[in-house]
Amino acid sequence: MDWKIPLFKTYWDESDVEAVSEVIRRGTFWAVGPEIVEFEKKLAGFLERKYAVTFNSGTSALHATLLAHDVTGSEIIVPSFTFIATANCVVLAGAKPVFAECENQTFALDAEDVAERITEKTRAVVPIHYGGCPARDSKALREVCDDHDILLIEDAAESLGSRIGDMKTGTLGDSSMFSMCQNKVITTGEGGFVVTDSEKIYNKMELIRSHGRVEKGQDYFSTIEEMDYIEVGYNYRLPTMSAALGLSQLEKIGENIRRRRDVASKLDKKLRDIDGIRIPSFPRDFFHVYQMYTITLPDEKSRDGLQEHLTSRGVMSRIYFDPVHLKSLYRKMGGYKRGDLPKTESISKRVLTIPIYPGMLDVEIDSVCSEIHSYFTPKR
Repeated sequence: MDWKIPLFKTYWDESDVEAVSEVIRRGTFWAVGPEIVEFEKKLAGFLERKYAVTFNSGTSALHATLLAHDVTGSEIIVPSFTFIATANCVVLAGAKPVFAECENQTFALDAEDVAERITEKTRAVVPIHYGGCPARDSKALREVCDDHDILLIEDAAESLGSRIGDMKTGTLGDSSMFSMCQNKVITTGEGGFVVTDSEKIYNKMELIRSHGRVEKGQDYFSTIEEMDYIEVGYNYRLPTMSAALGLSQLEKIGENIRRRRDVASKLDKKLRDIDGIRIPSFPRDFFHVYQMYTITLPDEKSRDGLQEHLTSRGVMSRIYFDPVHLKSLYRKMGGYKRGDLPKTESISKRVLTIPIYPGMLDVEIDSVCSEIHSYFTPKR
């Protein structure tokens, strides 16, 4: 469908075009280039972690993280209110996903429910930070993991730049993954990265990323020396053009987030007085970067009715997320059924993500809010 107002638009300028063009014009180091090392150093510096490793997607980044932490044969607690990759990566790493409830404020894992689901087989907890907002129970989840001597691995795919006070998301986890898919705060088209303070995990992820090959600082494509392979790995590398784009995007992250928050503030003002809508809610010291803007409706009927109304007017919206435990794959694999996670299922029936992007014009904001108002205005 040709949307009058899409759900998102990618934030870019001519410096992005030039960064990618420069690598192309160089005619070499398209697969393994100096921009990748530079990008990883700057990502680690931005998040104040010791190491960063880039990957060709957030999914491959999370998969590699779980493999590096050797979770095979264990149970991993994950939310059901998430993109399916969070759970799929657990399965791909040879572990069992155990779904837990989310809380009603920031839509992230509920620490109390997580604590009740920990068993002797539990190896890690993987919370998400929904839509650019830090998880409400971030610190509590860290404490739960410490108390039970298990890993906290953040799926921070949507939240680069968000923070609780001065603590950035991605800094609480033993390792933390971020996505750089096209709708994220910074983007390389497709891409992801992991940050960690563990040299051991960093070295493992580098092996997993590139066929299990020991490179010892050498570029595979620029040497005649044969290299050793010490484990089975994947081709999960981020292309150099993507790293160059990422460097350019990272330079603009402050302006990107400022614009997102400005649009969100305008949406808040125009929508907060509508009876039946709850705008994004979070604790006062939380810094939300608004990768998404999600409203909550009273029930499924009103949510679906509003989405149909917006669609008929050319305004895109999406339901993020339908419960993963109710997808056919996990119904079959884990025996999950409706009613197993009542809080998550209730939230999933009432949320609707509406358009937000850094370059969103006031006329577009007004149009989206006007259509929402018209849906809730009694017909005469």
